[in-house]
Formats: sequence, C-alpha cells, structure tokens
Amino acid sequence: MSVLVFIPHIQENPSKAQVELLTYSAHIAQAQNLPLVLLTGQKISLGAYGVDKLVQLANLEQMETALLAMQTLAKQENASTIILGWDDFGKALAPLLSAKLKAGLVAGAISLPNAEGLVQKAVFSGKAFVSIQIKTAIKIIALMPNSVGVQTVAEKNTAFAELTVQTPAIRVRVVNVQKPEHAGISLQDAELVVSAGRGLKAPENWGIVEDLANALGAATACSRPVADAHWRPHHEHVGQTGVAIRPNLYIAVGVSGAIQHLAGVNNSKVIVVINNDSEAPFFKAANYGVVGDAFEVLPKLTAAVKAFKNQ
Repeated sequence: MSVLVFIPHIQENPSKAQVELLTYSAHIAQAQNLPLVLLTGQKISLGAYGVDKLVQLANLEQMETALLAMQTLAKQENASTIILGWDDFGKALAPLLSAKLKAGLVAGAISLPNAEGLVQKAVFSGKAFVSIQIKTAIKIIALMPNSVGVQTVAEKNTAFAELTVQTPAIRVRVVNVQKPEHAGISLQDAELVVSAGRGLKAPENWGIVEDLANALGAATACSRPVADAHWRPHHEHVGQTGVAIRPNLYIAVGVSGAIQHLAGVNNSKVIVVINNDSEAPFFKAANYGVVGDAFEVLPKLTAAVKAFKNQ
C-alpha cells in the first residue's frame, strides 16, 4: 500500500503551496507507515520533502491524461490515500477521480486526519466547519492551500520511475496559458495581504496601500468593485467570485465587508480592518479594527512598520 500525491508541474524550488502539499502527504504517509509516491511531470529529487518515489509522465496538464494516469498509478501502487491540491486543476480532477475509483472525497480539507481519521473542512462560505470520515477503501483528500503550513519531514532517498499509459482521446485541449504579468508575491502563496476597496476613492491613491505592502513584504489585493472599475487588475480581486485566500494576516482598507468579499477571506488567521465608518459590516468579522481615515492611518502604520524593522 502507499500514499499517492499528484502535482502536475513542479520545479527544483517548489512553490509554497506545493511544499505544503508534499509535507502534508508525507505526514499522512509517516503516520500510516507507508511510502509516499508522487506523480508529476518533472524528474527532480524531492527527498527533502519526504517523497519515497517519484513517477514521471508528460502531458499531465491534459485532464484526460491526468485522470487515466492517476487511475493507473493508484492501482499499481495500491494507493490507500490520494492527495491533490484544491486548486483550479484539482477541483476538476478530484471529483472525476473519486467517481472512477469509487473513492470517498474530502474537497477543500484544512487539517491533517486526526487519530480517528477525521478530516476538517470549511462549509457555508467559511461560517462553519465539519469533520468528515472517509470509509471507502481508497480515500481522496483535496487540500486547501495555506491550511496546515509547511512542516518538517524526514528526508528520504527518492527512487525514480516512469509511467506508461495509452494516450486517451483528448476532448478538451489546453493550447495556451496566460499568466498575469505582475511583480511581487502571488496571492495564493502570500502569508500577508494588504487589500483595499472603494474607500481609496481613486486608483492614483493606491500608492499608500503598496507602500504598506512593501514594508510588510505582503501581497496586494482588492475588492470586486475596484477590479470591475479597472482601478486594479482582476487577478488581485479576492472574494467569492475572485481568489479565495487564507493568509496569516489580512489587512482590509476601505472595504465595507460585503458577504461575497468575506466568503473569500474569512479563513484568514488574523483580519485587521481599517475604515472610517464605524458601522462597516467588516468590523464584525475582524480580529482588530481601526476606525479612521485610511489616508492618515496607512502612512503612519507604514512608518511604524519600517521603524520596527530598523530596530
């Protein structure tokens, strides 16, 4: 038996989300005293992340290929637990794989299985949590990014193998992937995020947000009305219809806190709200709140962060 983890593309320096997925899988494998097998498109050494065996196959960005490869490898390696990331690709692959293998699925898991095998996930847009026990022979867990953090694992000597599958008929083909051109930290990997809304009044005022983000080493984000007005690029839009994030610190400036926005950020570890409206709904969800003018508060906060770092 084994624990099987899927990452379609991985480099010598994996992203934070990939490292989190690997170490999460390694902890499950260690707890069950089973080898950890990784299916990916690159042949690189990942023993430092607890990988016992790396199986390589090209064209894993094609859904049909990935699905067939995971079915084949799950049988070859007698996988008892399969782990994927709950990202755009994983959201499509996990339910298909669950149906093909007749395996129970926890979609968007936010914890390691406990002693009873219960895995926690958020429900109702993060307003509640449930613990789920999978009772099928094969268990599939799709991990929400930035949920359990990067943890130390025992280093392994990774063995390498190649997988051969008959290329399936491709019904949907990925012909091009365009990533937004932007500098700085991506929202998916960010542990600190500074976000702003219409309270900034105009796009030319965003400098004070970027100054604070740069001082903290944080990513920048925005509310949907700001993205829709083209004040900020759409890849910075966080919320139910944008990017869902789980940073350690989320600072919201001039954001009222509509329920759609909260749905994408309310799993942040700490939420700080800065708003001149003391009745803003966001204050009810905040760990800390500052009632004040953003144009006065942010420059002072930025100066305080810089002074603290220079001590």
